[in-house]
Amino acid sequence: HRYCVNVYTGCEHQCQYCYATGYIAAEPNCKNRFRQDLCKDLDALEAYDVPPAPVHLSNSTDPLQPLEEQHRHTLFVLQRLAEYRNRFSTVTLLTKNPAVLMDDRYVQVLHRLGELPSDHLRRALFDAKGCPPLRVECSLAFFNDEHRRLLDSVAPTVESRMEALRFLRKEGVPVFLRIDPLFPRDPLGGGKTMADFGLPDVQPLRDLEGLVNFSRELAAGHIIYSAAKITRPKQGALPPVMERMKRVYQHLAGEQPLVFHGGSWRLPESAAAPLVLKPFLELCHRYSMPAKPCKMNLITTP
Repeated sequence: HRYCVNVYTGCEHQCQYCYATGYIAAEPNCKNRFRQDLCKDLDALEAYDVPPAPVHLSNSTDPLQPLEEQHRHTLFVLQRLAEYRNRFSTVTLLTKNPAVLMDDRYVQVLHRLGELPSDHLRRALFDAKGCPPLRVECSLAFFNDEHRRLLDSVAPTVESRMEALRFLRKEGVPVFLRIDPLFPRDPLGGGKTMADFGLPDVQPLRDLEGLVNFSRELAAGHIIYSAAKITRPKQGALPPVMERMKRVYQHLAGEQPLVFHGGSWRLPESAAAPLVLKPFLELCHRYSMPAKPCKMNLITTP
């Protein structure tokens, strides 16, 4: 078993490609009685002596979005998790705004979470495998802000994320880079380029190479990746940029239909593997950076 704490509802970053737009609330907000309910759940784990399991913050909303600057609910969660550290194995924090973690209050609690107590049931396993019991995963799909502004318009800049990750590494905090999602890139085949669909080449190989090299610079645990999904929003139509990306997908799929699953259109595997994933994985191999698909990263976290 494993846990997920979605600290807030909705997300202020409003990334155009986010899979969570298919089901999360349109407006970001705090949850009613969030702190009380969290404490109640933690007390229940203790009362029933539940064995330790991984916990993830957050798989559907960014726990360090601007709401955190005002409410500090994520800081509260991290502090409570540290108090109940024996109930959790790996603590994973997933964000696009790691700069919040440069605050000394967060640094202190991250250090606490990065050490398993001597009587922790998984301590020997983690020591034997050399697994860090804390992970800060930062999503960084673009290497320049021109492309970031097109698809991550409200999210923090590329440089601010890089600066924060360098800071965290100097503090001894384990970091993992999510070059996620991966998009098609020029040339598209059939004499077409992204410009033919009204889009720039948002992830040219030289930019992906810069991201992979940055991951190596950080000595990141590994890179996490997945092919981009075209998600049907819970409310309203596809954003124009994703409607154009869908047409790119239809071009790449040729005579095959796009795969529609879980509210999202995806490239058929026969197109995604050679056109989107293979060139990226070759870069990872060249830089000796291990890479895991998003789902595999989730289910193999100890």
